[in-house]
Amino acid sequence: MTPPEDAAVTALPIDNATPIDAAGSTHSDATGIDPEAKAFSPATPSHNAFPPIGDYAFLSDTETNCLIARNGSVEWMCVPRPDSPSVFGAVLDRSAGHFRLAPYGVNVPVDRRYLPGSLMVETTWQTDTGWIVVRDALVMGPWHDHERRSTTHRRTPTDWDAEHILLRTVRCVSGTVELALSCEPAFDYHRGKTVWEYSGPAYGEAIATGSGTTAPGPTLKLTTDLRLGLEGREARARTRLVEGDSKFVALSWSRQPAPQNYEEAAQKMWSTSECWRQWINAGTFPDHPWRTHLQRSALTLKGLTYSPTGALLAAATTSLPETPGGERNWDYRYAWVRDSTFALWGLYTLGLDREADDFFSFIADVSGATNGEHHPLQVMYGVGGERTLEEEELHHLSGYDGARPVRIGNGAYNQAQHDIWGTMLDSVYLNTKSSEAVPETLWPVLKAQVEEAVKNWRKPDRGIWEVRGEPKHFTSSKVMCWVALDRGARLAALHGEKSYAKTWAGIADEIRADILEHGVDERGVFTQRYGDPALDASALLIPLLRFLPSDDYRVRNTVLAIADELTDNGLVLRYRVEETDDGLSGEEGTFTICSFWLVSALVEIGELHRAKVLCERLLSYSSPLKLYAEEIDAKTGQHLGNFPQAFTHLALINAVMHVIRAEEAASHGTFQPAHH
Repeated sequence: MTPPEDAAVTALPIDNATPIDAAGSTHSDATGIDPEAKAFSPATPSHNAFPPIGDYAFLSDTETNCLIARNGSVEWMCVPRPDSPSVFGAVLDRSAGHFRLAPYGVNVPVDRRYLPGSLMVETTWQTDTGWIVVRDALVMGPWHDHERRSTTHRRTPTDWDAEHILLRTVRCVSGTVELALSCEPAFDYHRGKTVWEYSGPAYGEAIATGSGTTAPGPTLKLTTDLRLGLEGREARARTRLVEGDSKFVALSWSRQPAPQNYEEAAQKMWSTSECWRQWINAGTFPDHPWRTHLQRSALTLKGLTYSPTGALLAAATTSLPETPGGERNWDYRYAWVRDSTFALWGLYTLGLDREADDFFSFIADVSGATNGEHHPLQVMYGVGGERTLEEEELHHLSGYDGARPVRIGNGAYNQAQHDIWGTMLDSVYLNTKSSEAVPETLWPVLKAQVEEAVKNWRKPDRGIWEVRGEPKHFTSSKVMCWVALDRGARLAALHGEKSYAKTWAGIADEIRADILEHGVDERGVFTQRYGDPALDASALLIPLLRFLPSDDYRVRNTVLAIADELTDNGLVLRYRVEETDDGLSGEEGTFTICSFWLVSALVEIGELHRAKVLCERLLSYSSPLKLYAEEIDAKTGQHLGNFPQAFTHLALINAVMHVIRAEEAASHGTFQPAHH
């Protein structure tokens, strides 16, 4: 997540010399692990009713998303928006709704993969008597609102649009296979009752509606060339396929027509794959073995966007636990300004910068700039721009593997977090460098954010990790306020506002001096908060944000102290829970974004070999489909927390590009950071 390199920063050394701090002492291995140690395969969990979090596939049409378990069951889906109540919620309670399509009596497929360059999943099944291939997609097609404008889209129309159809096709490629379908919605997080009824004279189409829900819910239409039976809250089908047979099942929830036969379904699959191919082709990816990880992370970030408004989700789910069976369960289906702007940095690194325009328009909307109002920038918003996200606990759900409570909404929406102005301004600065101009409609918004940073930087807040304890003077928050003033001054200069540029640059210098006086301990290490020696992984951003040159002894000492002292089995913790009043109990796993930050920071201080060893290890922890949750259990390798996580994937992009470019520099002589 490195923003543009300051012109004053010299080329960074790429060597493996043992770092020496200002006092002349040397440090141990920066990764905290044996550099020659091999990456290990995550432990296989014992039998559990809940699939491992990392086993889910993620689908998206940039308006809706869903998770599909390895056994072919859709176990998480919210419509019409990703933060709407779930219609399939088995990931949080085995009785909270599913949609399974698979061979009868078989739970483990032979293979499962994404179709290259897409968010479409292909699953290959073998039974005792034959083979079938199932493809799943949330359908994308040509823009369809021609006769009347969309009621949800606020952004400029593109060539493609979501069709609000979850499409599943089946081909029998060998022998004979008994296919089984079970579609059992559970409306309103399983708080409502499901009613099925046929919608035609035969067995090919049925409609499910909810009753007893807390608010009006969607109408789901199931269209198929199978013969549906309606059994209570479940729609079922079973048939025997022989080699050459093809079938389809489409679940739709809008006026867009569902396919009526397999040929139409196949055409919709093709148009969906073409949409994704055209998008990914706009990016620039290195010719490197890690290219597939970069493409999968880019597609995941795109899949977490909400195209009608330009918002970007932190993750697709709610309440997947950070601690097995614990209480650290949060709803991440919202647009955090921090996560969103960091994600834009990741996409920008790969040449995929078009999403930034829509997100900045979303910010202009929620700040009131587009209608002459002024609203202070919040930590987070609903994907439609909602400002109030009241937190609620759903006590009737068991939670993933017993982890309770299940929460919807997020109480952090009204927290004071002073890093958001800096992340926002840095992202805008990054994306305006190529045009050398600040959009006129955006300038008042940017100016307001700088002024907020000026007004608040001396005050305590709850920091980048949104701790629920008492506000503190977090060093990372002060650094991000410096970023707000520094990037604000640069943007003002670009905009011809010389007076603002001079004033803001002076305040940036004042903030920097304050941080260097109060946020560094006697070892020359940046601490989590003023006046306390506790470490925090967010200090790894200091070299990436160009707060200090990477060869400054305080930067080196900080990176290596975190690597040595804030790791578990070589993976990075956000902080030590016993040293930080976060208002919660229990342990948490290592935060994968922090481990990827360490990779980037190690490259910055010249420790390329150590960075590459750690990066290879982190890539080995990816799920079978190259996805990441928020955390990794350092002992088992299991994924923890909400899934897939934008924060993790954007940090992966930056870390991988840091290593690749540093390797290239080793042979060419000049290191180009991930954003130059």
